[in-house]
Amino acid sequence: LKLVSLLLKGALCIKHSLKFFLTGSTGLQNFPDFMAAVLVDDILVGYCDTNKKIVEPKQDWVKKLFEDEPEHLEMYSRQCVEETSVYFKNTMDNLKQKYNQSEGVHILQRMDGCEWDDESGEVTGFNQYGYDGEDFISLDLKTETWITPKPQAFITNLNWNADKAKMKFNQYYLTVMFPERLEKYLDYGRSSLLRTDLPSVSLLQKTPSSPVSCLATGFYPHRASLVWRKDGEELHEEVDHGEILPNHDGTFQMSVDLNLSSVTPEDWTRYDCVFQLSGVKEDIITKLEEDRIRTNWDIAVECSFYFGSPKDPDDINLVHFHLFLKIL
Repeated sequence: LKLVSLLLKGALCIKHSLKFFLTGSTGLQNFPDFMAAVLVDDILVGYCDTNKKIVEPKQDWVKKLFEDEPEHLEMYSRQCVEETSVYFKNTMDNLKQKYNQSEGVHILQRMDGCEWDDESGEVTGFNQYGYDGEDFISLDLKTETWITPKPQAFITNLNWNADKAKMKFNQYYLTVMFPERLEKYLDYGRSSLLRTDLPSVSLLQKTPSSPVSCLATGFYPHRASLVWRKDGEELHEEVDHGEILPNHDGTFQMSVDLNLSSVTPEDWTRYDCVFQLSGVKEDIITKLEEDRIRTNWDIAVECSFYFGSPKDPDDINLVHFHLFLKIL
């Protein structure tokens, strides 16, 4: 994949991705028979379904792309309303026969797309199907074979593996055409997709006996790590890692808890919390010091006053902490 030099300047050493999530269903009232979502770097950028019969751009840069290249919008609209939706309907009819199903709710899903590593240049394509919440069949591009754990997919597996022309088409689509689209989307959306937002990092504690939580919020992209260290060495015990969660503004948050029950106050200075964001050289290091910890009992009243429209970073931290405490 050759990205224009403009994109490479200051770009992060991270993996960019283009993913298509397609869903067909039967037996659901007031629900579209087919829907599709397009994600770039796990951000929703477009959506369509057979009820609305139109592709909806979910980002401003996608609207600009459709204005500049109306054929791009026409392509997605045709695939959603006509081609892919019909393919899903026919495939579901076949699956219901194989599973000896006549009525009820049934769902067929497909995820395909590609992932590009901007450090190594490696491109990985993927295409996998699921039926009624279970894996059905998936493509292994390295071995050029379809793989399935389901007996009902045995005939499909044989037929698809025997179709060498279809295999070559899938290889081309997943490793050439999709990366070219990803390049275009990164170009149009570079102001948002290629940006870096550093987080605010806070140390929080619910009660004097609770673990100390290191909370990083407001960072982008979502490829980041947050760890506790002791004497410069990462801790793997006495810590509890939370998941990376989205914020309402498109940024992300994550936390990691440290159990201090067996740590003496004199040893606190040996601990620190370290946040790392992909592509950013400098880490954000927060020392474990008592006066840095925001506690539920110390600022509960203060939080109630600030739960409104924060005007500076400290106010924002207090609001985040107020919300964090409500979740605990």
